[in-house]
Amino acid sequence: MKKLIAAFGLTLLIAGCNATTPEKPASLKAQYEVALKNAQAAVEKAAAVDGEWRDIRWKKSKKRYLPSAIKAAEAGDYEKALKLLEIATFQAEAGYKQAMEQKNAGPRF
Repeated sequence: MKKLIAAFGLTLLIAGCNATTPEKPASLKAQYEVALKNAQAAVEKAAAVDGEWRDIRWKKSKKRYLPSAIKAAEAGDYEKALKLLEIATFQAEAGYKQAMEQKNAGPRF
């Protein structure tokens, strides 16, 4: 009986995971285009609250993840572009979170 319950629970878990997993675009180019839109939106959201981190797109930074991703995609290297966009999106989201957490920061006496 316990094995039957465990098997049923596992079946529900797998079915639930499959039902909630969004479909990924088939080609790397399509994945890149979706990731680029998401990254640009995250960067703009972070920039709106002065939370954009240096390495995302600043000219003085050596890394510049967002422009580097666009150049990689233009050269046809979508795998590299996707990795760079993942980093840019992470930094944008972290920058936004940091800015929001520290918006009321000040000295405490």
